[in-house]
Amino acid sequence: MSLKVGNIVITDVQFADKSEIVNSTLYINKEEMLEVLSTDPRISKIELDLAKPGESVRIIPVKDVIEPRVKLDSGLNIFPGFLGKPEMVGRGTTHVLKGVAVVTTGKIVGFQEGIIDMSGPGAEYTPFSKTLNVVVNCHPVEGLKQHEHEAAVRMIGLKAAEYLGNLAKEVKVEEYQEYEALSLAQSYAKYPELPKVVYVYMLQSQGLLHDTYVYGVDAKKILPTLLKPTEVMDGAIVSGNCVSACDKNTTYHHLNNPIIHDLYEKHGKELNFVGVVITNENVTLLDKVRSSNFTAKLVESLGVDGAIISEEGFGNPDTDLIMNCKKLEEKGIKTVLVTDEYAGRDGASQSLADADKLADAVVTAGNANEVITLPPMEKVIGFVEVADVIAGGFAGSLGKDGWITVEIQAITGATNELGFNKMSAKNL
Repeated sequence: MSLKVGNIVITDVQFADKSEIVNSTLYINKEEMLEVLSTDPRISKIELDLAKPGESVRIIPVKDVIEPRVKLDSGLNIFPGFLGKPEMVGRGTTHVLKGVAVVTTGKIVGFQEGIIDMSGPGAEYTPFSKTLNVVVNCHPVEGLKQHEHEAAVRMIGLKAAEYLGNLAKEVKVEEYQEYEALSLAQSYAKYPELPKVVYVYMLQSQGLLHDTYVYGVDAKKILPTLLKPTEVMDGAIVSGNCVSACDKNTTYHHLNNPIIHDLYEKHGKELNFVGVVITNENVTLLDKVRSSNFTAKLVESLGVDGAIISEEGFGNPDTDLIMNCKKLEEKGIKTVLVTDEYAGRDGASQSLADADKLADAVVTAGNANEVITLPPMEKVIGFVEVADVIAGGFAGSLGKDGWITVEIQAITGATNELGFNKMSAKNL
């Protein structure tokens, strides 16, 4: 079994009389798209805008970023559990609008949404300054509770991505990338001499607007389980959290998880990538112990030689990260950790809230406390006044004439643990 992915490269996006893809340009009928999206009574008004690389445009606050994709297989949908039945995905054929992103914004949901600058110094820190962004600005009805606001905006973002993704159904794809999705028995038999590696994918699930969804189910309700890597590419995991923008895994990050893609590059050559173990990040110590025990038991049962572990968020989840690392290492399974740091503005503070001597192979995505000053933009989509209250901002962050001084944790994707940071943004 395998997943065939057809990338349809889009080089421009414009509003037009008809929604279609012609000669690598995405045309959008704004009125038609708004009619599709404007069905939620919790949202009083929706506005659509475009933001392109190099423009003097700032998007603030950013709720989520989603890449338009579509399944060509009968009975299967991108984002199963939300836009269709929770059928198992990761197989068949998927078309992708490469270079396009849906960005949701609006009056602030939590207090940890982020900033995307399409040009200037801030653009160097976010991969989404390189994408053609269709921005969906959602205005909630008065008095809407924050968790309801988040749920409404999440669904509108997914529907927007579905609307655009459906335009790719009939577009001819010159070349498909095929990703192997074998059973464990088949994989072990096919690559008997290669070291077996699993990816332990920690999902933010601490509640209070800190949730991630798996086939439509809140991840804090799950025990660690095994997914095929291709399921992640088909939208099995959806972001629903409002953690600090720099290290938040947006839905776009999940769909394009670079750790999964890099492991596939070496699969069948240098290693045997056997699968993805998803696990949650918990609030209480008892839940952390339980979840990390199940993670270690499941990974050990796979008979792997090594594991890569990525974290989402910081502080409290650092304990989950170290527990997962320690318990796997004690079972003889070598681990590599991928995380960012909160080392203080001078870089001299303790980087992680927890540590262990067995965590001796760590890849850093950078210090989220680094301070940056963003120049004013000619156009702002959203509400720039939230700069003083989003994570990484402070009273006085928003200066005269639109200047913003913040820690880079306020920039969407700046030190993301999945690798979409300043270094990789240019190669997106």
